[in-house]
Amino acid sequence: MRKNIKRNKIVSSAEARNFDKKATEKYLIPSIVLMENAGKNTAGIILSSKFHPRNVAIFCGGGNNGGDGFVIARHLYNNNVKVKVYIAQKRNKYAGDALINLKILEKLKIPVIKISEPVKVLKTDLIVDALLGTGANGGLREPYKKIIEKINSLRKNVVSVDIPSGIDADTGFNLGAAIKAKITVTMAAIKKGLLINDGKKYSGKVFVVDIGIKASNG
Repeated sequence: MRKNIKRNKIVSSAEARNFDKKATEKYLIPSIVLMENAGKNTAGIILSSKFHPRNVAIFCGGGNNGGDGFVIARHLYNNNVKVKVYIAQKRNKYAGDALINLKILEKLKIPVIKISEPVKVLKTDLIVDALLGTGANGGLREPYKKIIEKINSLRKNVVSVDIPSGIDADTGFNLGAAIKAKITVTMAAIKKGLLINDGKKYSGKVFVVDIGIKASNG
């Protein structure tokens, strides 16, 4: 099921990056504000969904997609949801806005766990996939492939952030392993890959959320 597809702009991964750049450089919106809006509004979708989760596991990659995941974790926590955050890279590799939001989680004493081999996940009602964003292309590198395969094997309801990890945002093709989401919350505009090929099958119900500026302004 697709929500409001006709009313939203459809963009390539390059256009999405350019939109973010214009938002910060032309319209002077700090990038951390864009991340805050993305994460807060995604958390809102999760909280209003049919899943009504009490325990959520959030898998975060190393880039801004992971940073969105950190913001989601905080807002779920603020709404009395028990959250655990699993990071796919060492803490000292995080930088910029993502690092700031990771530090906030640490101040709040929200559990942040470095993913080990094999990937272990305790009881959870819902998984948030914030591993890979629209920049992913070519073959998947580890540990992402194993993490994605593990998440799929758990057969839990999954909400993906921007695009299911492992799906090419332009072609919609599976890059070797891809998250099978029940919901995908995408930022500001529909990514082409959500509508075609594997992306159409893996993205579930698609919601577009506001990040502080209309995609048409990009």
